[in-house]
Order: sequence, then C-alpha cells, then structure tokens
Amino acid sequence: MNIHEYQAKTMLSNFGVSIPRGGLAYSPEQAAYRARDIGGKLWAVKAQVHTGGRGKAGGVKICENEDEVLAAADAMFGKRLITDQTGPDGKMIYRVYVEGCVEIEREFYLAFVLDRAAERVTVVSSAAGGMEIEEIAADQPDSIVRTFIEPAVGMRDFQAREIAFNLGIPAPQISKAVEAILGSYRAFRNFDASMVEINPLALTRDGDIVALDAKMTFDSNALFRHAEISELRDKSQEDARESQAADRGLSYVGLDGRIGCIVNGAGLAMATMDMIELSDGKPANFLDIGGGATPERVAKAFKLVRSDDNVEAILVNIFAGINRCDWVAEGIVQTLQNDPVDVPVVVRLAGNNVDGGRQVLEQSGLPIIHAETLSEAAQRVVEAWTNSKQSDDKARAS
Repeated sequence: MNIHEYQAKTMLSNFGVSIPRGGLAYSPEQAAYRARDIGGKLWAVKAQVHTGGRGKAGGVKICENEDEVLAAADAMFGKRLITDQTGPDGKMIYRVYVEGCVEIEREFYLAFVLDRAAERVTVVSSAAGGMEIEEIAADQPDSIVRTFIEPAVGMRDFQAREIAFNLGIPAPQISKAVEAILGSYRAFRNFDASMVEINPLALTRDGDIVALDAKMTFDSNALFRHAEISELRDKSQEDARESQAADRGLSYVGLDGRIGCIVNGAGLAMATMDMIELSDGKPANFLDIGGGATPERVAKAFKLVRSDDNVEAILVNIFAGINRCDWVAEGIVQTLQNDPVDVPVVVRLAGNNVDGGRQVLEQSGLPIIHAETLSEAAQRVVEAWTNSKQSDDKARAS
C-alpha cells in the first residue's frame, strides 16, 4: 500500500527526520491560505499523487507569491498527472501540498528497501540525488552505495555514520544526518514498510538535513497490525479493479492484454500467464482467487474480470486440492447462467473429483470450451480469442 508524500513526511518527522513546514490543501484558495500561514518568500506547490517523476510532469511548481500559489494549485486540481510511472492514463489530482522552500546546498538520495535475494533490509544511498537519480543510477552505477542491515540486530549507529561519510556530508552535519538515517530506518521497521525513499535528502545552506520529498510503501499483509496506516489508504490513486479485488479478498493486478485469467494459487496464476504468452496471447490480468475457490469467489472473479473492457476471452484454470472440481464447476455454471458473457470462456479443471467437474460443465449446455492440460487451455483460449476477433472484424467491415 502506498501513501502520499505529506503522510510519509508526517510519519518520518515523528521519528526525528526534519521536514520543511507545509500544509495540505483541497482547493486553490486553501493553498494560498497555506502559503500565507507558512510564511516566507518562496513556496512549492506539489500534486499529491502516488507516482514519482512529478517534477518533470508539471506536478511541482515553485511560486514567489500567493497569487502564483493559487494559480498553480488551480491548474492542478481535477487534472490527470501523467508521468513515466503512471502510464498514459495518469493519476487524478485531488489534493496538493504547499511547502516552504529551503535554500539547498547539496542533494542526496536515501532509500530503505527489502532485498529478497540477500534476505536483508538494504539501505541504498547516493551523493547524487534529485530528479535525475534514475539516469545517474544507469550511467554511474558506482555512485550507488548499498548497505545491508542484519535483521537480528537492526541498523547500528556506525552504519548510519558510514553512510553519512560516504555521502560526503560535512562533519558538523554528520550527527543530523545520522539522526535522519536512523529515524527513517525506525519508521521502516516499526510500520512494516517495504520501502522508504527520501529523494532528495538535502543539506541546506543553514546547515540542516531536511527531507524534501518522501515516499513510503507498506506490506499489505501486515496492515492488520497497523490500523493507523490502513486509514491512510487513498483508493482514488489505485486501479479501480485492484481496489475492488482487494476489498473482496482477491489478488488482482491489471495488465494490458486481452485474455482474462481466473486462477486459484499465485504460482499457478503465474504459470497460466506464461503459457498464454507462449501461445502468442497476452494476459489481461493476474488474478488469484485463493486456494478455496468457492462458487461465490468464482462469481466475484468473473465479475471483476469482465469489468475490464479490454478482456475479449477468459481462461479459468482451477486446481482443486482443498475443495472439489464439481463444486467449482457448479459455481462457474451458476455464474454464467445468471450473468452470461459475450466472450469465449475456456475452463481447465484438475485435481479432486475432476471427472465430476467436467461432467457438470458438459451437462450445463453452456458454450464452454474444455481443456485437460494447461498448455491445451492456453492454446484454446488464444485460438478462441483470435477467431472471435476475426469474426468481429468481419462483422464491422460488412
């Protein structure tokens, strides 16, 4: 789960990380009021959307007076911010964060991430921070320093000092940098975050170490331990399909293909997507309905997949281990009878009572395409999709 910049900064500040003074605004007039309340002569108006690269896309504006703040906020509200990370659809702007600008001496990059290969929390730091960090990482990989944290003992003071020295922070500011680094780690650890990124972490001309931007991502499986984090969720920034699936206990990730997938088990879902690709098709989604593929969950999955207008064929791949194929088949038949679909449906069942499940499908009288193996199912759904597409093209041409 992602949160907004202002939320991440508030959390980090509670752990001793310095942040500029700022305020949230839901209207241009409120943004101007925030600037007046913050004081100073220069403000940054920042669109609050779940994406990076806002500055390049026009989501961050520097303003010299309240009129400019009002105009900048007015230009953002209700608009879609399109960055390299959002794709062509972009993210809608519903709120902005107004922040007092500071005089920057140097910028750094600091992030805490989970390195699954090393099975460690890894601190990624660079003396070159700012908007061009991606290009710097690609062109100057040696400038990126990685520090591994031993999970049994956590981050130690000497590691934070070593990072600060590697960044080239002047000696008088080392203690402040160490406080910011250790504070960021504690926030990461205490709230089961999967990422904390500060870009840039700035050394100001008055000698302070300040987080000018911040991102935090959390492990959704640990949110039951952190009700205060769950309350920060902003569904307006999420894919509507993924949000709907999460609320119904389904694991869903939208893709750009045309073949919808309904599968039980994450590994089987990945294998199904791979087989569709190998059969010259493109999956429209990753969808894991879980090991207990009940008729109710199957019905929810069909509704979710069909909510994507790009889906032109559906592949159902169920391995019944803790349930029964006939039970799952009854759920599929009941769903399609109550709410018929106008795209080809291919069903592959395997596991407990598979013969009974196939019998249920055959006796239903529905135009369901059957398959016995995964490779056969993938080939049949791609063929059905191709034939259906060709028929539609001919109909439109006539």
